[in-house]
Amino acid sequence: MRIMFVGDSMTIGHTGDYTWRYRMWQHLNATSGAPCRIVGPRDALHDTLADAPTSHDYGDPDFPAPARRHLAGWGEGWLHMVPLIGDAVRRHRADTLLVSLGLIDLGFYTNAGQTAENVRRFVAGAREADPRIRAVLMPVIPNVRAAADAAFGAECERFNALLAKTVADLSTPASPLLLASEPAGWRIDDATYDGTHPSPAGEHLLAGAFAEAMHQAWGVGGRYAAPDGTRGPEASADEAAYGVPAAAH
Repeated sequence: MRIMFVGDSMTIGHTGDYTWRYRMWQHLNATSGAPCRIVGPRDALHDTLADAPTSHDYGDPDFPAPARRHLAGWGEGWLHMVPLIGDAVRRHRADTLLVSLGLIDLGFYTNAGQTAENVRRFVAGAREADPRIRAVLMPVIPNVRAAADAAFGAECERFNALLAKTVADLSTPASPLLLASEPAGWRIDDATYDGTHPSPAGEHLLAGAFAEAMHQAWGVGGRYAAPDGTRGPEASADEAAYGVPAAAH
């Protein structure tokens, strides 16, 4: 299995982050019986001071370079990934995509209908590169803006409904698509550090939602174990089970 993470600022992370990609890599190492490689054209975090994806200062310095690969970018959405996905799948021979996109589209570039159309273009581009590609798609997780701006919150809800329909319309036995569930227990105050981007607890929640979808539908890996050993990555002060200091960001 060759997994490629596709996402926006919530997926690329910034200097000092562990990222949910790291949590997912740990989970697959611990539970997947089949060989699994993380692939993609990029490997950096976003350096907010330089405003560029130039940092390699991950929260865990022992996060191996090959597992840091991804196709994610700060301020990038479905609109930006459509022209990139075919070449990325082809060059890196990805067979499984874990995708978390949409908030930036709705916030700055496209409405819900246009964003849903870009999802269809994205899937078509990935399938042109590999007709048997499979993917797990995360709904837009409402952020602090969605909570404060009723119109924006409604647009996020509308897109999520369109995304569910798009997944149902486009999924095939040869190239299955899954709609992940919005992470259970996601609370902005706990799951984010700024109202949008995941805290360590949020990283576990995101990884857990993707892991649950893959395990239930495809038998990949096992149930996601939180740092305290319980099902689902609920917030926990003790991250020692994952080799992460309790006070670490």
